[in-house]
Amino acid sequence: MKVIAVGRNYIEHAHELNNPVPTTPVIFMKPDTAILKDNKDFYYPEFSNDVHYEVEVVIRICNEGKHVSQKFAHKYYDAVGLGIDFTARDIQAKHKEKGLPWELAKAFDHSAVISPLLPKEEFEALNNITFSLQKNGATVQSGNTKDMIFDFDTLVAFISKYITLRKGDLIYTGTPAGVGSVAIGDTLEGFIGDRAMFKTAIK
Repeated sequence: MKVIAVGRNYIEHAHELNNPVPTTPVIFMKPDTAILKDNKDFYYPEFSNDVHYEVEVVIRICNEGKHVSQKFAHKYYDAVGLGIDFTARDIQAKHKEKGLPWELAKAFDHSAVISPLLPKEEFEALNNITFSLQKNGATVQSGNTKDMIFDFDTLVAFISKYITLRKGDLIYTGTPAGVGSVAIGDTLEGFIGDRAMFKTAIK
């Protein structure tokens, strides 16, 4: 199982980080050791002083696929969940300045919170899923999949041109505006609509 993540997939988030709006999906990877599930605590890493939350809708791949046509892409994912792409923003900034890859800022242990996954049939419209993140009870991010630059099917088709998708892979589909820092003692709670999906304490 691998985690494939999408950067800058919401226009306002690209703007808040002073990044150009992409014309093709921005893709990076996280290893399976990044996964943090079952509402487990997130332990602040000693190598960063500026870890940020980024809440994202996640889809699960259900069939192996290579060069998937966009019109058939919906057949390659079967479930939807919610996650956090934790980012060591200070490390990312240093690497971006030097034109280096982001992996140390994005792929560290337990940097990918994942909720339980819901069958996609439970959703009336996959391009109209509202989701949000609360920090210490206050909403800090809210989004809707209708605002994604590249929708689920486009992402599946694009990624599969380069990387074979396998059953169980997770695609983190990008974060809306409102990302921010976390501190020890914070609690993060994620919601799809008004349904609680995960709760993570920062230790």
